Amino acid sequence: MSNITFTMIKPDAVADGHIGAILGKIAEAGFKLKAMKLTQLTVADAKKFYEVHAKRPFYGELVDFMSSGPIVAAVLEKENAVEDFRKLIGATNPAEAAEGTIRKMFARSVGENAVHGSDSDENALIEAQFHFSGREIF
Repeated sequence: MSNITFTMIKPDAVADGHIGAILGKIAEAGFKLKAMKLTQLTVADAKKFYEVHAKRPFYGELVDFMSSGPIVAAVLEKENAVEDFRKLIGATNPAEAAEGTIRKMFARSVGENAVHGSDSDENALIEAQFHFSGREIF
């Protein structure tokens, strides 16, 4: 699975009714859906998914937030997927995100920033496999 990235539409954007608009932006940018589901992370799932941040001061808040409501998990495909998706979603802080990016348009704050995007090809594969079995990715 080369040229893939993983994303989650986070609980804030799901609660605010932005699933369709965010998926529209993703499609307009030329990404193809390879897998997608509406699900909810347990606290244990969120701790495992974000364990790389376990020693950071925001870890507890991140785990609580990410397990607070439904998310949309998705695997996306496009040439240069990781880098192109990171550009599409914009800076973590929506106040610093470029106009037209997903976070500029839909994020509430730095902590509630609407979407997750993989930061490397290696992590995209790890994150996709965390959320989807091989038979769920097309």
